[in-house]
Amino acid sequence: MFTGLVEAVGTVRSLRRRGGAGQLSVELGDLAAELTPGESVSVSGACLTVTEVAGTSAAFDCVAETLARTRLGDLKPGSRVNIERALRPQGRVGGHFVTGHVDGLAVVKGMAPSDEGQVMEAAAAPELMEFVVEKGSVALDGVSLTVAALTREGFTVALVPFTLEHTTLGSARPGERLNMETDLLGKYVKRFLGGAGAGGGLTEDFLAEQGFI
Repeated sequence: MFTGLVEAVGTVRSLRRRGGAGQLSVELGDLAAELTPGESVSVSGACLTVTEVAGTSAAFDCVAETLARTRLGDLKPGSRVNIERALRPQGRVGGHFVTGHVDGLAVVKGMAPSDEGQVMEAAAAPELMEFVVEKGSVALDGVSLTVAALTREGFTVALVPFTLEHTTLGSARPGERLNMETDLLGKYVKRFLGGAGAGGGLTEDFLAEQGFI
């Protein structure tokens, strides 16, 4: 579990393919010394397991599903990635609960200056937009953001100067794809209330049997 508050920006050293899977090596500077093999790290919003730490870099195994469903498969040497270590139970949740399980990809449509920094407009597939609400939370490349407004194709988010400076979103350009994770709560609410056809929603009959309605 993560919070969407980026700790550092790492630089990809290599992505070695092994069939559909691969091993990602990231230069992390001093942060690498704080990692141990087996722990979970959010790499641009995707939860990966540290397999090796060597000097100032760490290696992560990426299964085929991760490389196919996220933008990690597009990474090249020199690519920058947002890094966050897993949340400690006693830590403050400054952003929102982020699982590191990427739901899909958002595409940057544009960046516009604002008094507080920049406003990013992003487009996303309808099945992702079902879980995006105005003033709700969304994670883009592992960064916890508040949805400023909904648009015809997607949504906008406000990027304050600190976010622009300390995450990869400051260099995002139109057409770039970002890993997107929608709010965890919305997914469970839809599953429980509207997921009967998928094998287990809370139907009216069930709710009546339990005395809720």
